[in-house]
Amino acid sequence: MEQNTPPLIIGRIGGVFGVRGWLKISSFTRPSKNIFSYSPWFVDIDGASNEINFEEYQKHGENFLVKFPEINNPEDANQYVNCDIKITTDQLPRLKDGEYYWRDLIALKVINQNGDLLGKVSEIIETGANDVFVVTNKSKRQKKILIPYVKGLYIHNIDLSTQTINVDWEVSE
Repeated sequence: MEQNTPPLIIGRIGGVFGVRGWLKISSFTRPSKNIFSYSPWFVDIDGASNEINFEEYQKHGENFLVKFPEINNPEDANQYVNCDIKITTDQLPRLKDGEYYWRDLIALKVINQNGDLLGKVSEIIETGANDVFVVTNKSKRQKKILIPYVKGLYIHNIDLSTQTINVDWEVSE
């Protein structure tokens, strides 16, 4: 894995399952099955990043089971327990214009129509109807503002080059 690009954690290996070296994994992708659309995976073992491909997988309750090549017993599989599953940013699909990965929106400055800096996006909440930006302003004692991610109505412009999001949002003091 390239050292210049920080890896993205897309899942975590839980425990060993059965006697043939299968491992339990939790996916952080949406939908969860998308974790298997990325290959290879990178897993850190003993301080070294190891590239690994999966041989098979299957659904197991809310999570999945995965089989790695040449891992055929619980003893060999055990070295992967509690490891993060990572990929490089180059492995992500290209987005259409106007689409963004959440990771690209975190820490962007949020400016309203009056030119007031409301703060920075500290997290994004998935609500079902629409995502919501959590905007934190450290100069106002960590005051948090929740702004629905509704393009055209509240979100007017996202500019990654200037690291800003322009919003139609008033804040009462």
